[in-house]
Amino acid sequence: MDLKSKLREVPDFPKEGINFIDITTVLQDPEALKQCIDQMVEEVKSFGDFDIIVGPESRGFIFGTPIAYAMGKGFAPIRKKGKLPYKTIGVEYQLEYGTDCLEMHIDAVKKGDKVVIVDDLLATGGTTESNIKLVEQLGGEVVGIVYLIELSFLNGREKLKGYDIKSIVRY
Repeated sequence: MDLKSKLREVPDFPKEGINFIDITTVLQDPEALKQCIDQMVEEVKSFGDFDIIVGPESRGFIFGTPIAYAMGKGFAPIRKKGKLPYKTIGVEYQLEYGTDCLEMHIDAVKKGDKVVIVDDLLATGGTTESNIKLVEQLGGEVVGIVYLIELSFLNGREKLKGYDIKSIVRY
């Protein structure tokens, strides 16, 4: 199955000039969802042994948790500031339209843990760069990053040089 054909492009969302890649069409299709998760699991396996999967809200949760389950690993969420109930560390990052802050529980990743980051989309790499900083602040090592979608024309890999990156669908 061609997963790219299962994704929906929404023009001018969230603002004029941006084509949003909507994953809900894949999530609603049982066969496409299964293939998507299975392909992402295979990519994660290529990184070798690791301890935990980390995923940013909200779509990193959608893909990261079933992959963690399928591989017998734990899952640690990264959330926007103020959403996690326990002690956190945070990192501020740039958006096209301002700044935001991401947080992670201080005990989500242990010193020396090998970590795989899972998310839905690689665009400019800013969010993933923040995820990496959080993992590394806690003493973890990012051994790989997997996305469903990569917008290669935005050159997000440039910001993430030195990390092993896999993606299922490329635009």
